[in-house]
Amino acid sequence: MEFLKILPLRGPNIWTYRPVLEVWLDIGVLEDSPSNTIPGFYERLTGMLPTLIEHRCSVGERGGFLQRLREGTWPGHILEHVAIELQNLAGMQSGFGKARETSRRGVYKVVVRSRNEAVSRAALYAARDLVLCAMQDKPYDVASVVAELHEMVDALCLGPSTACIVEAATDRGIPFIRLTEGNLVQLGYGASQHRIWTAETDQTSAIGESISKDKDLTKSLLHACGVPVPEGRIVESPVDAWEAAEDIGLPVVVKPSDGNHGRGVSTELMTRDEVEAAFSLADVEGSEVIVERFVRGNEHRLLVVGGRLAAAVRGESVFLVADGCSSIRKLIDEQINSDPRRGEAEEFPLDVIDIDGNPAARFELERQGYTAESTPPSGTKVLIQRNGNVAFDVTDMVHPDVAATAELAARIVGLDVAGIDLVAVDISRPLAEQGGAIVEINAGPGLLMHLKPASGKPRPVGRAIVDSLFSQNESGRIPVIGICGTHGMARVARVVARLLKLAGFYVGRASGEGLCFDKRVVDRKDCANWASAQKVLLNRSVNAAVIENSIETILSEGLGYDRCQIGIITNLEPARHFGEYYIETDEQVCNVLRTQIDVVLSDGVAVLNGSDPLVSDMARYCDGEVIFFAAQNELPAIALHLEQGGRAVLVRNGHIVLSQGAKETVLLKLSAMLIEAARQSQLEYMLAAVGAVWAMDIPLDLVRAGIATFEAADVLVK
Repeated sequence: MEFLKILPLRGPNIWTYRPVLEVWLDIGVLEDSPSNTIPGFYERLTGMLPTLIEHRCSVGERGGFLQRLREGTWPGHILEHVAIELQNLAGMQSGFGKARETSRRGVYKVVVRSRNEAVSRAALYAARDLVLCAMQDKPYDVASVVAELHEMVDALCLGPSTACIVEAATDRGIPFIRLTEGNLVQLGYGASQHRIWTAETDQTSAIGESISKDKDLTKSLLHACGVPVPEGRIVESPVDAWEAAEDIGLPVVVKPSDGNHGRGVSTELMTRDEVEAAFSLADVEGSEVIVERFVRGNEHRLLVVGGRLAAAVRGESVFLVADGCSSIRKLIDEQINSDPRRGEAEEFPLDVIDIDGNPAARFELERQGYTAESTPPSGTKVLIQRNGNVAFDVTDMVHPDVAATAELAARIVGLDVAGIDLVAVDISRPLAEQGGAIVEINAGPGLLMHLKPASGKPRPVGRAIVDSLFSQNESGRIPVIGICGTHGMARVARVVARLLKLAGFYVGRASGEGLCFDKRVVDRKDCANWASAQKVLLNRSVNAAVIENSIETILSEGLGYDRCQIGIITNLEPARHFGEYYIETDEQVCNVLRTQIDVVLSDGVAVLNGSDPLVSDMARYCDGEVIFFAAQNELPAIALHLEQGGRAVLVRNGHIVLSQGAKETVLLKLSAMLIEAARQSQLEYMLAAVGAVWAMDIPLDLVRAGIATFEAADVLVK
């Protein structure tokens, strides 16, 4: 089983709208050995990966793939399903795959959905090794491989906070581009974009973030605006901490001024020894130490997004009950860490308690007269952790006055997304009634506690963030005009770009002639590729994108955008594309080219060459409207299209006319164009461009003027 080539198709492609890895697989002599002819293979493979029973395959029901395996299928198909399952087990969900024969015996194209190229590539190699071991009756350590893949997923894929925002954007049809290997993501294209970085957005104030990190400053601002906060001050030493505690009144809290996740926080301190010991814990975690009044009640985290409360969770102290014979260390593992909700990975709502690596927990034990090795009397309730474990959903319980206070606090600090840490006995009552207070405000708050609470309903916090960035009538999209065909794509791109510029658009153009932004030429090389398309869509000035896609680009990289407003097919000469990528028939070439039409939005338009039967037939694949163009008259396909009320750009009696149903509008005489002496193919390129800008409702006077003033040198390519 040899991998001849692996193609990362990063955008819409001949297989699907989503990124995939396409492997050219040579199975050699295994072409004569389907799965049902290999003794024991079925049992060994299903023993290694019992979860393959969930794969429905073409049978369409649970266990469908195993049915195919028993009946007899080939290694390419098996590799597809094993690679998918390894990704699923590693925590990177994938359900799409294909395996197709090529014209070369024993060579297959195997395709799997790829949310991260490096992980999917590793999964493919691991899947090949696993399948070969199952065939040859050799051992294979599936658990170890899955663990390695899981580590890759944790390191390379989006974190849960960022991922939930991206998923919410995708649900709304808003495109996204990952800008780094980390969590910086662009939502939307060009001038319509916003950026996120975990739970921070490009609307998050840098000043607000800096204020939130300074807990003393935050408290003073909140107090000045009437928000209840515990009194306290920054202290310089253990002695100073005790003096502050005496001034404030016991009990007190000691915490770092710029810590997070509850690290270094000690609460309900009653003695000098406790306060001074707590100072040392806090001093390690932050730049300064604060002593403040202890507020009785439970910790709560309220998430405020765009000035509105989006979710709330409550914390609970962690206790264990002694059995009189086991050490506290052992009881922590048996009674606390055994909870399936606890784990070290991000997807677990509760943390594992490591008593050796948790100074705060050891401090709590010392306050009760214990160590990790102590064996308290049977029935004794031992406090292990006072704060943290803020993961119990209480969103529906929050009193309106409490919500309004949290929303005010976020505005005072100046954060569009804020995690408000609040202490109260009962979140369903106003804070004033119970002496509750806001103790911290955090920028870039974690979202996992709201997505996967330890109890209660998950909250759609990702959707709340997306909705705060994009109003309901915004899609984050700009007009994208995609152009494909055999000839003339760069010429059409140039004409469309000029007409759009006349209409006031700042146009980004990536084509065979180079990469251009407005009048500025950035690159003069052939830029009809995925990377250049991405550069256009990243540019915040661009409010219209014109992008050429060669057939080779679609086959080797995929389209550089997920969907487009306008999709243009200039023409098609299938034979010119035979021989590479195992494309050898007219049908295969058409299948590649239709990718451009498949991605036209439902409110978009496909602009198709009506005089080319292979191109005009692609109208049936378009989700939106179709506009035909042709320099010829009396074409049956166009006549039928017009009878049905469709639109077409045609040449009649020496004029370019815009036809819609029985209505015709003369655009201009051919004799008024400097292009009139050009070949008919050149005229068709002009008609295609007219169809595209007509679809965008560009005023016809502008279109007429733009075409009439074109010089031949602007249209013809040397």
